[in-house]
Amino acid sequence: MTCSCLDRRDLGLLLLRAGTGGVLAAHGAQKLFGWFGGGGLEGTGAFMESVGYAPGKLNALVAGACEAGGGALLALGLATPAAGAAAAGAMAGATAVHTPNGFFSQGGGYEYPAFLGLVSAALAVTGPGRYSADHALGHALNRGWMVPAALAGTAVGVLATLGARNKKVREAGDVRDDASPEM
Repeated sequence: MTCSCLDRRDLGLLLLRAGTGGVLAAHGAQKLFGWFGGGGLEGTGAFMESVGYAPGKLNALVAGACEAGGGALLALGLATPAAGAAAAGAMAGATAVHTPNGFFSQGGGYEYPAFLGLVSAALAVTGPGRYSADHALGHALNRGWMVPAALAGTAVGVLATLGARNKKVREAGDVRDDASPEM
């Protein structure tokens, strides 16, 4: 005899997806639209440029779209491999900015973006569960092959972006070193 009652694993995935996706969507809306006290594309773009992500406005748009779009899709449980990978990629970029401050967030560290990225990647791998748009659509956008494809594509994009940022940060450090008086 089977029970059509709620499955606690699927309910747990729903709660995890909705919570994580909602946080990411709100965070992306700060970047894209200036909602919730965010800087919008102009302010976020200027910040992105200041931490080595150039061009700043384009990087703000991409990060905001990955966070807002990936977060909204995660919350819905739609296109879960791509949504989780996109959100994880955006959080990898944020983690890089916070890494010099150590691990814990109270000191400006990478704890929070790393955790959001890890949960997003885990959801991409695990899948959305039964209480999701993917399940309702027969998992048309949540096939097994999509998980490694989405994560690999995101990894390539993240590595290229971080490589360009790291080069820019090193060059900026060299310029500052050249401008400092000799001791």
